[in-house]
Amino acid sequence: MASDRNGTIYIGVTSDLLGRLYQHRASEISGLTSCYGVTKLVRFELFGDMTGAITREKQLKNWRRAWKLNLIEQDNPHWEDLAVELGFDPNDSR
Repeated sequence: MASDRNGTIYIGVTSDLLGRLYQHRASEISGLTSCYGVTKLVRFELFGDMTGAITREKQLKNWRRAWKLNLIEQDNPHWEDLAVELGFDPNDSR
């Protein structure tokens, strides 16, 4: 998740992507995400089990920022909000 192109990036793991998106977009989560307006889904990966997802989350959190930006831009060069493709209103954020 990100606040905007090249803005604040949040990496997290969830078993309920749609529910988690709603929480971010409604600012129901206090802290970094609500403070910096981290509401855009710019990239996500699906895993068959939580162990694999947590391992990947830890790996990405240890990456340099430039590597994270490159990873996002490989599949989403314009930083489109992918939540819209999942049924969310583009005006829901912030």
